[in-house]
Amino acid sequence: MTATQPSPAKHGLVAQLSRFVAIGVLSALVDFGVYHVLLQLGAWPSAAKAVSFVLGTTTAYLLNRRFTFDSAGGHGRLAGFAMLYGTTFALNVGMNALMLAVLPAMPLRTSLAWAIAQGLATVVNFVMLRTVVFRN
Repeated sequence: MTATQPSPAKHGLVAQLSRFVAIGVLSALVDFGVYHVLLQLGAWPSAAKAVSFVLGTTTAYLLNRRFTFDSAGGHGRLAGFAMLYGTTFALNVGMNALMLAVLPAMPLRTSLAWAIAQGLATVVNFVMLRTVVFRN
């Protein structure tokens, strides 16, 4: 970055949130697509959600590290990332399973369960990435 161009982390909350949402949409498409492909292949829903979450989350982490929070990484940040995503992994997969158990049989039931789980994990991820993992 040049002296006249602030890093993405210096742009403030609105800029970070905008980038986070754009990257989140892309990462969610990875997660959603993999989830449904695995379900179509006959995977157990929790296994499909686990694999799709890991792939979507890896996409989000790598892109957010570079474009949202302008971080070079490092072991401390990687450890924070691992702890955060271990927690949100359990939250995401658990909420998906809960929603599949409580939602009535209806069209798009698995997609709705996925969206609820994803929404909860997204809010937790942004707050924790901004305040813990990539704080300045």
